[in-house]
Amino acid sequence: MGIGIPKGGSNRKWDKEDKLRIVKRYLNEGIGRIALAKEENISGGMLYIWIQKYLDEGEQGLVNNKKKDNHYAAIHTSKTLSEVDRLRLIVAKQEVEIERLKKGYLVKGAGANKEFVITKDVSLK
Repeated sequence: MGIGIPKGGSNRKWDKEDKLRIVKRYLNEGIGRIALAKEENISGGMLYIWIQKYLDEGEQGLVNNKKKDNHYAAIHTSKTLSEVDRLRLIVAKQEVEIERLKKGYLVKGAGANKEFVITKDVSLK
């Protein structure tokens, strides 16, 4: 049995109502956290985080408000980006690339087919 999701699969998105239902089951029915997590097909760690957020922030703590942002995409897509901001993004992207090269990784392919190759024995000169 493998760990994680299969290649090409995607993570399940839990909405606030599902999270609230599961957390309330934990709090009201006296089910153990690990047993409930297995029953609901989620990790015990994820359930623990939901419980803590609910206890700290109430229902609002279970709202999905995480936005995935690719800051580098703005270089290519934003027409309203100021020249200074555009240059800052370019420099940040180059700094990431330099750190990757220092650690000895090359990139083969592009987009979804991108893979990182270790270059321990390969000369970059």
